[in-house]
Amino acid sequence: MVDQAKATSAAVPAAQRPAHGGVRPSDLRALGLTPGQVLDFSASVSPIGPPAGVWEAMKSVDLGAYPDPQCLELKEALSRTLDLNVENILAGNGSTELIHLLARTNLSPARPETTNSALLLTPTYGEYQGSCDLLGAAVSTLPADPGKDFLWDLAEAARRITAQRPSLVFLCNPNNPTGVFLQSEEVRGLAEVTAGAGALLVIDEAYLSFVDQPWDSLPLLEASNVVLLRSMTKDYALTSLRLGYSLASEEVTRRMAALQPDWSVNGLAQAAGLAALADSAYLTRAREAVAQAKSFLTEELTSLGFTVHPSAANFLLVQVGDASSWHDRLMRRGLFVRDCSSFGLPEYVRLGIRSLPDCRRLVEAIKTLQDEAPSTRVRP
Repeated sequence: MVDQAKATSAAVPAAQRPAHGGVRPSDLRALGLTPGQVLDFSASVSPIGPPAGVWEAMKSVDLGAYPDPQCLELKEALSRTLDLNVENILAGNGSTELIHLLARTNLSPARPETTNSALLLTPTYGEYQGSCDLLGAAVSTLPADPGKDFLWDLAEAARRITAQRPSLVFLCNPNNPTGVFLQSEEVRGLAEVTAGAGALLVIDEAYLSFVDQPWDSLPLLEASNVVLLRSMTKDYALTSLRLGYSLASEEVTRRMAALQPDWSVNGLAQAAGLAALADSAYLTRAREAVAQAKSFLTEELTSLGFTVHPSAANFLLVQVGDASSWHDRLMRRGLFVRDCSSFGLPEYVRLGIRSLPDCRRLVEAIKTLQDEAPSTRVRP
């Protein structure tokens, strides 16, 4: 008789885990640096730190008590903020957990009348591919055109969805790492095509709060085949706590919740989320800080000869020539940027927007490195 564990292992090939931003302790040890000596531009979170009430809220948490596995108070606060039913909301250990729950509920086996596959609009966040790989699902990609500011051919996307009938279609909007932000009519068109193919359209809005002129995506939820993902980790600089939520139909939400482990969202994260939502002026302040620092970085880097792509999000995609070289040399100076080779973009780095003084320090370091090796300059 075939051992079931071995049979399952053979059926699903080992998945290569996605690359992520963030500073790793192993890198710091190799460089002889401490966390206080570095600036992390490789992650894209609010540059103004957590809301003022977060720390006090976390101090009130009883560490000896189990957290609410349903995150009821947090979902009720989100329900009031968004004017949605609690049954349409699921809190998660960051939006990444929710991505994996969506894969588990819609792949292997696939949704009815669809194939065991997913379509990704790329380059994009690696966990979409990673979650599908873990389930042995087929993944196809629709790459954007770098020559057209990384815009996708949406007519081709519609054709592919209709022909392939994937179970899931992943769209990051604004997109990571390009910063491209599709407008309402474009996304609505994708939602209609996906519905016609029986697929679920997953719209990851992790960076939506930093868009200057966003459009309201909540009406898309009137269609039962749309899921919106949002990240309080990014919005409120709660990176260490991991907190996100999904918005979807009651059926989709219920199926995801059925596979979510109890106490997935810890008590500290729930308390921090409630405090963050109570600070209604916070996101406006964060957007203002992002706009100021992003404008500075764009102007300075362009003047140094780099190509800086327009971005609706709180990060910039910059063509530098040899991304790995720039990453390594800046890292030795305590400045961490995201080498976009893992996105299939070896000539680009992604710069998360930090405070204006931090951005000035980054620009000065880049100028110094350019002077040391002028050939690294890339003209538009």
